[in-house]
Parts: sequence; C-alpha cells; structure tokens
Amino acid sequence: MAVRQREFAAQLAAARDGSVDALGEALEACRVYLLGVADREMDDALRGKGGASDIVQETFLEAQRDFAGFRGTSEAELIAWLRRLLLNNVHNFARHYRGTAKRLASREVPLDGADHDVPARAPTPSGRIMADEQVDQLRLAIARLPEEYRTVLTLRYDDGLSFEEVATKLDRTPNAARKLWARAVERLEDEMRDRE
Repeated sequence: MAVRQREFAAQLAAARDGSVDALGEALEACRVYLLGVADREMDDALRGKGGASDIVQETFLEAQRDFAGFRGTSEAELIAWLRRLLLNNVHNFARHYRGTAKRLASREVPLDGADHDVPARAPTPSGRIMADEQVDQLRLAIARLPEEYRTVLTLRYDDGLSFEEVATKLDRTPNAARKLWARAVERLEDEMRDRE
C-alpha cells in the first residue's frame, strides 16, 4: 500500500510540473468511482438530458483547468476533490434544466409520431451501455469487499460524512477511520483492476 501511495504522490507531483499524461492517468484512475457517484446522484427525470459519463467528463475538464488550485498530495485527497467538483456539476446540471421554465423537464412533450429530425443530445446508446456497465462493475466490486470496507465507503461517499463523523460512527479515531478508508479505496481499485 505504501508503495502505491508513493507512486501516486509522484504522479501528482509530475502533474503539478505540467505533465498532461500524469494528470490524465491520475484522473482516469478515479473514473469508475466517479461514474458510480454521478449515477447515484442524478435525478432519473433528467437522464434524457445527459448521463453520468457526461457529468464525469465535465468534471475532468474542470479538474484539468483548475488543477493548479488542488493542494492535495494523495489519491484520497484527489478523489475527495474530484467528488466535490462532480457533486457541484450534478447540482448545476439539475438546476440548469429545472431552473428555467422553457427547459423544465416536466413540461417536455415527447415527439411521438412527429415528423422531425432532432439531433440527439443524450449519450449514444453504446456510450450509455458502457457507462452502465462501469457502474454495474463498481457495484459488484463494492459488494465483494469486506463489510467494514463497504461501511466506511458508504459513510464517506453515500452519506458524505467527514472522517471525524465516520470515526464516531465506527467507534474509531479519525486517523484510524482515514486509514480504513484508504485501505478500502485501494482494495476497491484492486477489485476493479482484477475484473478488467
């Protein structure tokens, strides 16, 4: 685990030094996790407007643009930063389509039987299938984790708790909760890699 953490820290340092490849690899390592979060957070009524993969892609573009402002040095800190960007993007996406009456999803009428050629803005069927498969793989990988790993990931990501709050729930110190979470993330990544 320590070797992997050092490698990731070196990758982040290279990204800070301007390596586009290093930054791309660091972001790509987080894609499956972010797809799962986006899929869980997106309102079903808005899925026709865009998918989880669109939100993740937008998050990656923002991360590349704003990476100079990222101060973390570990994979856990990068994941937390990306998750915050992603949740903001999900919120903005929903607000955009719900906030203006002309684009209110509930007012839209399907074009059944209409004689119109409307360009598709939603993900392609193959793109949606690939995103759904990645989300399914993530869910299966999480299900294969030991219970304490599943619990700490749920508390941290689904419930959005701080490490101090996670520690209280698990009757551990914040440092022990952080270490448990780091092991859970690493194990989850291993599970995902093994299935690829």
